[in-house]
Amino acid sequence: MADHSLSRRHLLGGAAALALTPLSRAHAAGTLTAGFIYVGPKDDYGYNQAHALAAKALKGMPGLEVTEEERVPETNAVEKTMESMINLDGATLLLPTSFGYYSPYMVAEAKKNPKIQFRHCGGLWTDKDPKNAGSYFGYIAQGQYLNGIAAGHATKSKKLGFVAAKPIPQVLNNINAFLLGAQSVDPSITCQVIFTGEWSLAVKEAEATNALIDGGADVVTCHVDSPKVTVETAARRGAFVCGYHVDQSPLAPQKYLTGAEWNWLPIYKGFVEAMQAGKVPENFVRGGLADGYVKMSPYGPGVSDAARKNADAVKAEMMKGGYQIIKGPLKDNAGKEILAAGKGYPEKAAELESTNYLVAGVKGSV
Repeated sequence: MADHSLSRRHLLGGAAALALTPLSRAHAAGTLTAGFIYVGPKDDYGYNQAHALAAKALKGMPGLEVTEEERVPETNAVEKTMESMINLDGATLLLPTSFGYYSPYMVAEAKKNPKIQFRHCGGLWTDKDPKNAGSYFGYIAQGQYLNGIAAGHATKSKKLGFVAAKPIPQVLNNINAFLLGAQSVDPSITCQVIFTGEWSLAVKEAEATNALIDGGADVVTCHVDSPKVTVETAARRGAFVCGYHVDQSPLAPQKYLTGAEWNWLPIYKGFVEAMQAGKVPENFVRGGLADGYVKMSPYGPGVSDAARKNADAVKAEMMKGGYQIIKGPLKDNAGKEILAAGKGYPEKAAELESTNYLVAGVKGSV
């Protein structure tokens, strides 16, 4: 796939592109072509797989063709891939899924191709950006809060571990939610976080997981592109794990508690249906458990009846909308007040899009 993608991008230069473009556009006549771009492999048990599963499900829709490229770096390589999909495949809906694709790459392509629709996974689009661009994301912190409840019931050391890629708002929200969910079970629980600095770096993820467990953590979760290394390493060391992106229970059947999963299909289907109806897809799409954009993995054998009842009850409240994970009185882990008593941020609060702190009880720094 990687070699195919590389040669395909190279076709944009010279006569090959001119020769192929009319043929590809004729082939796509009367259909909508959507192009999906992934930073890693489609079978990574994580972020890329979650998007690829949705793309696969879309292939059954009438009047739709799907083209995909995996292992595309967060460099100008993604611009070449987008141009390839537009010029060789006739794509009119581009879905570059990785965080680092947005600026300057997708923004530049959107400006160059005003008749093409671009939608990026993340919270980066603003009304100052091209109107043929947009972003989508989900309230996955709801799932991490429920992960935290399961972890809070399972931990004996009262120490949790979190392997994180980069301290961006979405990641920080997940770390905070995971600990706050656990502290709703036992306020004395703490969580150590280690940032690897990259979305996918297996060696550092293994080292971080081992370091967390060496430090006493007996339940570990993560926010990296592929949780596979963290899940397998933690289970091998005897720790419980909570998953992220997709269901990783096959990797650790006895140690997997539950997981926060993405379901991108409703969002992608909405984009496609809008364009097939001659409409412009929404520029800014968000949703959580109640919208079906987020779901939970089945409970594993390490989840007690009390934990199930607790998590299920909170999930039911979340399904009603307006649930406040971040609520006062609350301080960050440097002692600064985040929210006073009686105040809180529901899942749709704009303030969560710019989170730059770790809550009290999280050991680590931004």
